[in-house]
Amino acid sequence: MERILYILLVILLFGVMIAVHEFGHFFTAKLLKVKVNEFAIGMGPALWSRQKGETLYSLRAFPIGGYCAMEGEDEDTGDPRAFSRQRAWKKVVILCAGSFMNFLMGLVIVLLLYAGAVAVREPVITGFAPGFACQGEDGLMVGDRILSVDGHGIWVYGNVQTYLARNDGQGVDLVVERDGEKITLTDLPMYRYEYEYDGQTNLGFGLIFEGLRELDFPGKIREGFLITVDFVRTVWVSLGDLVTGRVGVDQLSGVVGIVNVVSEMGAQSATWVDGLINVFYLMALIAVNLAVMNLLPIPALDGGRIFFILLNAVVYLVARRRIPERYEGYVHGAAFVLLLGLMAVIAFKDVWQIFT
Repeated sequence: MERILYILLVILLFGVMIAVHEFGHFFTAKLLKVKVNEFAIGMGPALWSRQKGETLYSLRAFPIGGYCAMEGEDEDTGDPRAFSRQRAWKKVVILCAGSFMNFLMGLVIVLLLYAGAVAVREPVITGFAPGFACQGEDGLMVGDRILSVDGHGIWVYGNVQTYLARNDGQGVDLVVERDGEKITLTDLPMYRYEYEYDGQTNLGFGLIFEGLRELDFPGKIREGFLITVDFVRTVWVSLGDLVTGRVGVDQLSGVVGIVNVVSEMGAQSATWVDGLINVFYLMALIAVNLAVMNLLPIPALDGGRIFFILLNAVVYLVARRRIPERYEGYVHGAAFVLLLGLMAVIAFKDVWQIFT
């Protein structure tokens, strides 16, 4: 029963995430005097609707998203306030607003989760586990603050383990701050191993971090912002892994897989409070993920539409012509079909993995 409640919560949060995205488009369209025909929360049959001015506001049956239907999104309807007739900068602002709202949603969730925090762990080494082999002036010393791992800046404490794990068993390049001086350490042979510490068996790199930094109100804002920006970097690193082959396409998950993993993590938490914290933390990461992915220059996504706006501007400057709207529509339509197909394949894989 608890697992089902978490599944319903995650599905509801997905719906809120998409509705927030569409509200970003709606708000900026209204602000920039672009005609909006309908703004809907939810999908499917309308449960309630009201016409206010030129816009129909509706609440629909399935809480899995929403949409903002602007006049002339895909073709020139002749209306001077149609989206297609707006200047390029207005279109770009409207299209970017959805992703901005998703990023803002992720930031707000993280800030709320950290509202009650009194301190955070710092990436300053306070000790070493038995068997750690990289101590000394040519290696690491107690008091070293880790600034970067293999070129990745350490913005929050969790970055240390994340980026060390990417190079497990190989030479690691570190930049540390020692006595106020930056020191570069190259090819340190760091790897995960089992060790006993504080009466427990651990699997890690042998670094001990026990220093805490108290958080005042500005510190909480700063920490929340750094964590949210770090989510953006996590998405970019993951995309890089996908392009370079470090991560296979078979490891991709869709909505079904994400709902399964997040709800399972919530259900397996020690208490229901811990479960909610874990679920909302992961949903903040997913909200930022959606913000970044939607701005990729892929047709059918907002990023793809922005790409065509910029391409049109270049073509007009060079040839004094514009790309016919129908051609752009063909590209977005074909890409949309391909994306639906990819989503269906990934959904089938997720369902297959759940049952097998």
